[in-house]
Amino acid sequence: MTASIEPGQAAPAFDLPTGGDGRVSLAELKGKQVVLYFYPKDDTPGCTKESIAFTEALPEFEKAGAVVIGVSKDTVAKHDKFAAKHSLGVVLASDAEGTTCEDYGTWVEKNMYGKKYMGIERATFLIDESGMVKQVWRKVKVPGHAEAVLDAVRA
Repeated sequence: MTASIEPGQAAPAFDLPTGGDGRVSLAELKGKQVVLYFYPKDDTPGCTKESIAFTEALPEFEKAGAVVIGVSKDTVAKHDKFAAKHSLGVVLASDAEGTTCEDYGTWVEKNMYGKKYMGIERATFLIDESGMVKQVWRKVKVPGHAEAVLDAVRA
């Protein structure tokens, strides 16, 4: 059974590796709003569009005091390649073990052409400065999503 994270709950802690031998953890980001977006796979059409949209809006997110972090189960090396290929400015964190995906309830059963399999649900969590979940978007449709999240950050 997957966890269900709702607004008003404390965001599950995470500490994940990022590109350039970095790490990102929720604890270190206290005092900032955090946009945590989960996406299925590096360099697939929807995930690429979503990451580019967040990158393009990054100056606005930063102006509003928010950090944007993309999470998938891809390796740091794959993230680095993906970021370089598309000039991505967002932090990409690797959840190779899938623990953070489980904690946020984004590791779900999917169905494509009648075939069931486990995968990451495209979902975004807005976490406030104190570490509480402010807003949740599930089954995200990419067009207009980064803008909707930015509006919520500014609100």
